[in-house]
Parts: sequence; structure tokens; C-alpha cells
Amino acid sequence: MADSSAFDIDVTRGNSDAPLMTAALAGNLDQETRSIPISSLVPGYSPRLCGEDAEHVARLADTDEALPPILVERSTLRVIDGMHRVLAAKAKGHTTIEVRLFDGAAEEAFLLAVRSNMTHGLPLSRQDRRAAAQRILAQWPHLSDRAVAGIAGIGAKTVAALRPLAAGPTPNPQARRGRDGRIRPLDGTTGRRKAAELLAQRPQASVREVARHAGISPATASDVRRRLASGRSPVPERNTPGARPAGGTGSRATPGGGAAPEPVSVVRPIRPPEDSPLVRLLRDPSLRHKESGRRLLRLLQCGAVERTALLAMAQTVPPHCTDLVAELAREYADLWAEFAREVARTDG
Repeated sequence: MADSSAFDIDVTRGNSDAPLMTAALAGNLDQETRSIPISSLVPGYSPRLCGEDAEHVARLADTDEALPPILVERSTLRVIDGMHRVLAAKAKGHTTIEVRLFDGAAEEAFLLAVRSNMTHGLPLSRQDRRAAAQRILAQWPHLSDRAVAGIAGIGAKTVAALRPLAAGPTPNPQARRGRDGRIRPLDGTTGRRKAAELLAQRPQASVREVARHAGISPATASDVRRRLASGRSPVPERNTPGARPAGGTGSRATPGGGAAPEPVSVVRPIRPPEDSPLVRLLRDPSLRHKESGRRLLRLLQCGAVERTALLAMAQTVPPHCTDLVAELAREYADLWAEFAREVARTDG
């Protein structure tokens, strides 16, 4: 028999689409082949909406080379992958066919069918791939958009658009498994606030320790530490539930109230007078029409805060953060002073 390695699905070689497939699918697929009667097979898991292609069957039937074994579910003898080869074998008058048997749930068998059809043979149509992705989302809602896209052979944006249309037992899981096998929460707010509490209790704790206890990545834990050191909320405003656009007013928890207190907010920029230098700069097209100029304007706007409000923030710095905050403030002050000297030198 011809070597079937070219037809093996990626999971047998450890692909990165989803570790779920590597562990649950390839581990349950026999490596040895066996011959079984074609009459015992049952069509079942093909992701092709329009069934088999007669021209492709004819091409396979015309070849003299032995075709790779098909994949069959052991318990039901349903064909997971290889219906074109089954029909070609019948057309050539064969009564038996070589198979590899799979042990697993029906949902896993369908994943295997989709993935194997994506790696060899007649390509799936766009409609086939979209329908397969929608079915996978219904059965495996915890898989990330990129993981499903890798299995079904479509874009992650398309998967995201299909997700609301997929009806499953848990349509809105709180976390998703990515292509790398890691599980990530959809809303990082809880993990960030837990990390902030841990850092307040144990300021010397390592980033990895905080990340492990808070259920977040080390990079996120490091970002929380930096944000706390600069007097900002551990949760970026865009991730805060109910966050309002800049310039709006947010509600505060009343002392002794049942709601949890809000995290410390960043001092909001003030609205400068119409005749101020900042307003004149904001209207200057020579700055507005260049990326470097727009970046400078954004920085200048961030620095336009009321002196009293900024000084009041000093009272909110925890004792274990005072040295870090003071060091950062001095660094920023020195940087802006150097910037001012450079601008004056360029002008002269």
C-alpha cells in the first residue's frame, strides 16, 4: 500500500491549531490500518453540504495507485473522512477498503472530519467551511476564534461574525482556549483587580506569582504593577464595565455602601481656554496633518490637568509605592525639561 503520511491530518504531527485536537483526536486514532467490507460502512461526518463530487470520484477511480486509508468511527463504522475514496473503490469493483479506526465522541469525529478535509483531497467550498465553523462553535464554544478558524480554514473575523449565530449548550463561556492551548478569560477585569489586591498585600511578590494567583498572564500582572505605581487604575478604562468616555462623570461608591469601591481614576485633562497655547496648537494643520505632530498633541493634552487635582493624587499613593511614583515623576519632569530645551535650541 502507498504511504499515507501525505494524507495524515496535522494533529498526528502535533499541529498548533488546538491542543484539544492533538490530545483528544490524534491520541484516539489507530496508527495501524485494517481491511473491512465496504458494505459495512455508514456515511456520516462529511462537512460537504452538497455531498460528494462525481468528477472527483471518477478521477480517483481512474488511478492505479493505492489510495490512503479512510478514517472510520469504530463504534458505528461511520465514515469520518474518505467518502470519495469509498465511492471510487466501489466503482473499481472492490468489496473491501483499508481504514484507520477512531475512538471518540461524535463531536470529536466531526472536528477530525473537518480538519482532515482541510489538509488533503478535494478542497471544501467556502459555504462548507462556514457551515463547519458554525457547527464547531455550537459544539465547542470555548474555542477561540483563531482556533476555530485554523480548524475550518476561514478567517478569525468570519468566525467572530458566525459566533452569535451558533446555538450551543454554553453560548457565552467566560473563557476561551486559544491555538496555543492556553485558556484566557474574555473579561480580564476580575483578574486585574485581584492582582491589584495581591500587590497591595504583598508588594514584593514576583510578577509570576501574582499572575498565577490572579489567573492572568505575567505580562498583564506586570502591567497592573506599572499602572498602580503611576497612580492609575489596574483596569484600563476601555475594559472597565460601564466605563464612560473621557469627559463624562462616573459614579462613586458611597462609604459603607454595598457596592465595591471604584478603582482610582486617572486625572482627566481640563478643557483649556480658547486663547490658550494648547488650543492654538490643536488647530495648527502643520501638526495635525503629521503622525508625529498628532502624537505630540496627544501628549500635551494628557498633561493639561489642574494643578490642585494632580497634587491631590499624591495623597492617594500607597506608602509602598511612593518611591516609585516619585522616581517616575522626576524622570518625566526631566524628560519634558530636556524636550523644552531641544525645542528652544531648534527655534534659535
